[in-house]
Amino acid sequence: MPTISEFFGIVIRMYYDKHNPPHFHAYYADHEAMISIESLTVLKGALPKRAKALVVEWATEHREALFDDWRLASAHKTLNRIDPLE
Repeated sequence: MPTISEFFGIVIRMYYDKHNPPHFHAYYADHEAMISIESLTVLKGALPKRAKALVVEWATEHREALFDDWRLASAHKTLNRIDPLE
């Protein structure tokens, strides 16, 4: 599972051969959440409130890049790194 971004102790990854809806995984300490790219809602798991807010802010800024990586993952191609939240 490729890591596509890292910021403030949060790791963002996207799996190949995943099911719809388009989503990514966010990891922070012992927490993990699967987050919809379209709605930016947590589909599964949980993150602490502050970490979730940072992930949503990051994903809002990079939604098109996330959809691009989702398409690449679906085609089994190398994913692009996405700039971290600053």
